[in-house]
Amino acid sequence: MNTAEDFKNGQLLLIDKPLDWTSFQAVNKIRWKIRKTFDIKKIKVGHAGTLDPLATGLLIICTGKFTKLINEYQGQVKEYTGVITLGGTTPSYDLETEIEQEYAIDHITPELIHKTTQNFIGDIEQYPPVFSALKKDGKRLYEFARKGEAVEVKPRTIHIDEFEITKIKEQHVHFRVVCSKGTYIRSLAHDFGKALNSGAHLSALRRTKIGDFNVSDSLSVDAFIEHLDQIIP
Repeated sequence: MNTAEDFKNGQLLLIDKPLDWTSFQAVNKIRWKIRKTFDIKKIKVGHAGTLDPLATGLLIICTGKFTKLINEYQGQVKEYTGVITLGGTTPSYDLETEIEQEYAIDHITPELIHKTTQNFIGDIEQYPPVFSALKKDGKRLYEFARKGEAVEVKPRTIHIDEFEITKIKEQHVHFRVVCSKGTYIRSLAHDFGKALNSGAHLSALRRTKIGDFNVSDSLSVDAFIEHLDQIIP
């Protein structure tokens, strides 16, 4: 059983972030529950790497003194699984926004899909989505994007260790990616569509690993709350 001192001294929590939650919401919920359970006025709680609301999966949450380790965990290699849908692009590169342009996919074969993954192995230049939390001139990029304001986004070098196609069903391409910190899987989906001389967007995403930590060892937010409900301070 955990105690108030345990959380203050530092706990590393593996949480399976639910769909449609921001990473900030997950952190807030867990901080609130810890404070309420142990009647703590203030405790540091933070996460080691944002997941988009439309993504699920592994979120490393650190409490107390362990928040000093957040940068270390953020820098570790990550694994994702998901679905790229061919034939249409969206401004956000995922399903946060509507499809704005449709493309032919008749020329795309399974062989071409598998072959094209090789273009994305190793160090590559990637443009982050304009619908992202990166800052420019003190504002989040998505603030500009949602107002329809043009904003220049600079490319960054990221590294992809593995890009595996696990299933192809009609225009839906299921994949697994192992990549460095700073990789936007939405941008990868968008660029993958371009490389196929078509268009594409990310339609599902799940983070399965961060370094040696696996989502199979994580708790849902509800399960963590139930765990604390069993504690009598």
